[in-house]
Amino acid sequence: MLKINFYEVTNADRRFINKNLRGHFKLSFFSEPLTDENLKTANDADIVSVFIYSVLDRSNLSKLKRLKCIATRSTGFNHIDLKFASGRKITVCNVPFYGENTVAEHTFGLILALSRNIHKAYVRTVRNNFSPDGLEGWDIKGKTLGVIGAGSIGSHVIKIAKGFGMNVLAFDMHENHFLAEVLGFNYVPLDNLLKNSDIITLHCPYNKATHHLINMGNVNRIKRGTLFINTARATIIEPAALHYALEAGIFGGAGLDVFEGEDLVKEENQMLTRNVSIEHLKAVLEKNILMNKENVIITPHIAFDSVEAVERILTTTVDNIIAYSKKAPTNIVN
Repeated sequence: MLKINFYEVTNADRRFINKNLRGHFKLSFFSEPLTDENLKTANDADIVSVFIYSVLDRSNLSKLKRLKCIATRSTGFNHIDLKFASGRKITVCNVPFYGENTVAEHTFGLILALSRNIHKAYVRTVRNNFSPDGLEGWDIKGKTLGVIGAGSIGSHVIKIAKGFGMNVLAFDMHENHFLAEVLGFNYVPLDNLLKNSDIITLHCPYNKATHHLINMGNVNRIKRGTLFINTARATIIEPAALHYALEAGIFGGAGLDVFEGEDLVKEENQMLTRNVSIEHLKAVLEKNILMNKENVIITPHIAFDSVEAVERILTTTVDNIIAYSKKAPTNIVN
């Protein structure tokens, strides 16, 4: 019987997994991520299932001698050393589709909150201040949305944008002109998108080609007052460029479901009881700087997190594990 360890799971996740896998596999559950600090817990595991905060780099994978399969409950897999896993003949499976509409809806939640000052109005009214001064918003109808990454999530964002009567520009390294014709948007070079968008939203994967895609070298090409939305990966924009654009008024506001160092900030409440690294302090400082800006909304990496999306994640993960156990693995990324 294969031994499977699940990391970063909630009680609800555990109930779902037990219902579908108990009796067929030996199951262990952990609420925390799999890291070098608790790596020994996976020594006897044939399969580990993780989310994005677990670290499966070369160093950790080399110590897990029994490991045969990694079932990540995410679409992205930059937290896993795929090359080393392949060399060790460790199969890596992901969840390729689960939250396209879910993330797109959260994206527009951030856009509407910023464009209509909903977050400011809420804070004001809970303090029993009902003055409308300074809360005037602006219509998104007729504005130009720049979508960086017009794949499965980006295309859902475009559909919603067209429903609002927006113009849409898209930058993608793999253009689908049939999709563009059907949805009514235009592919343009990145510089064109940066110069002509009223709102810029990121929906591309993180890889070498997209690392700091928006950076200090091109951030000044963005027109002043543009809204910036990131529900993809923090490292697609250079942190210095993000802070500079907000300070200089290039970004009129930012809606961030991700930011660099968020995995470290999750442990901020533990900082008094452990040795604190420079990286921890830097991440907390940058988070605090962003949170103190009235035109910035930060959500704690929840764009994917709806009842329906989580069930799709778990269902696909269970299917991946069962398929692997039958020697017919699915959704392989390495």
